[in-house]
Amino acid sequence: MSIWLRLRHETEEATASGIYGLIVGAAVLVASHAATAWRTTIVVLATLTIYWLAERYARIVAERIHEGHRPTWHTVRRQLSSGWEMVTASGLPLLMLVLARLGGASLETAEIISLACTTGLLCGAGWWIGADGRLHPLERLVSTLTAGAFGAALILLKTVLH
Repeated sequence: MSIWLRLRHETEEATASGIYGLIVGAAVLVASHAATAWRTTIVVLATLTIYWLAERYARIVAERIHEGHRPTWHTVRRQLSSGWEMVTASGLPLLMLVLARLGGASLETAEIISLACTTGLLCGAGWWIGADGRLHPLERLVSTLTAGAFGAALILLKTVLH
C-alpha cells in the first residue's frame, strides 16, 4: 500500500502519528476559512508540518532533559526522519478535497467529502488495527465506531460552524 493509504505502520508510534495526523488535519480543515481547495490543502499541510516539527523538537528537548546531555547527531537525525505519518496520512482526504472541487462540487461540499474520507480512514484504522490487537469481533466494532466517531464529530462541527 502506498504511503498515502497505509493505516498500519512499522511501529506503534508511527501508526499513532498517522491516526493523530488524520484527526488534526480534519480539524484544521473544519476551522479553515481558506477561499479555495488549494489554499485549504496548503493550510492543512503547513499546520501538520508545524505540528510534526513541534513534536520532534519536544522529543529532542525531552531527551536532553532526561538524559542530562545534548542529544547525539544520531538521535536528532532519527527524530527528524520519523513521525512523518502525521503529515502524510492526510494525503488521500486532501486529494479528495481537490478532486471534488475540480469535479464541480462547492468548496463546502468538497470539504465534507474530504471529512467523510477521513472518517472512512479512521473507521478502517479502528477495524484493521483491532484485528492486529486480536480483538473479538464486537471489540473490533467498538474500535471502529470509536475511531469513526472522531471523524463524525468533525463533520458535525463543520456543518454547525458553516
